Amino acid sequence: MTIRARLTLWYAGMLFVFVLVIGGAAYYEFVVEQRGKPEKRRFAESVMDELDEIGLRFGLPAALLGLLGGWFLMSKAMAPVTALTNAASRITEHNLRDALPRTGNGDELDRLTEVFNAMTARLDSSFQRIREFTLHASHELKTPLTVLQGEMEAALQDPNLSPAQRERCHTQLVEIQRLAQIVEGLALLTKADAGHVVLAREPVRLDELVRDAFADAQILAQPGSIRVTLEGCEPLTLTGDRNRLRQLLLNLTDNAVKYSEAGGRVTLALRRVGGQAELTVTNTGPGIAPEVLPRAFDRFFRGDPSHSNDVDGCGLGLSICQWIVTAHKGTIQLTSKPGGLTRVRVVLPQTTP
Repeated sequence: MTIRARLTLWYAGMLFVFVLVIGGAAYYEFVVEQRGKPEKRRFAESVMDELDEIGLRFGLPAALLGLLGGWFLMSKAMAPVTALTNAASRITEHNLRDALPRTGNGDELDRLTEVFNAMTARLDSSFQRIREFTLHASHELKTPLTVLQGEMEAALQDPNLSPAQRERCHTQLVEIQRLAQIVEGLALLTKADAGHVVLAREPVRLDELVRDAFADAQILAQPGSIRVTLEGCEPLTLTGDRNRLRQLLLNLTDNAVKYSEAGGRVTLALRRVGGQAELTVTNTGPGIAPEVLPRAFDRFFRGDPSHSNDVDGCGLGLSICQWIVTAHKGTIQLTSKPGGLTRVRVVLPQTTP
């Protein structure tokens, strides 16, 4: 029950009790005390009739008017609370700088709004420091990682390396590349959070990108004997960033292949649904448990560790996919059943070719 309704009920209850007390006092004074006196019995009966008439003619309308007036007054009094609640519900990490509207009358609600604004300002400052640290750290890590990768690649070209040394160098190179991928993904997401990534806006044939991703997925699936199929690929044109959409498809198909069991299958499909482009990527595999499925798009989330320890990745792929889809005014949804199918469904607005 809302505060407004609760206060109105309290007000109506107090009004009803007040009317009962006044009516009871009047009844006792003019009726009960007069009944014992024969000469005043007729007067008491006439007073009783008058009280009944007053109650019906004026009491009920007055009570109804008081109830409606109380509701109106409570609504006016609680309107700032409703406005503050609606404004606070729209606060996210992206609009912390937008101050909540203040009434300016210096009352408790105005003070509460001031406290909220100070709190969101502190949160915005904290988020900003985190973004700056991540950007600076990512930038500083890129150079040494590039140097290390180059040195490892050069070392692998040495013909004097023993098989054990070559294997060790290759393992180190893979880990360096994985760390570089993490740094690159973090830098991209941090720039996106800060609004520093500008997407290109050009007509893009999404069906062509899907066919390219299908060809890449077939290559990626060969070591695990995974069957990749393209169920449908309707000609569709979008307005967006070709490189980011290509990255979206690569991340989705790479995830689908990596998390499929050996001998499993991956299915891609692109259809036109209600004037929008619907892309689905489905794979067989261990799946994601229902209790952790809502966290699938969280950064560094990798599902069940027992199923992902042997899978290369950094847990940023789906987060990047979500950002790309959102930046293109679309939606992305993940459904999964443990031991069954895992499906990613992307819906993007279509441009008429």
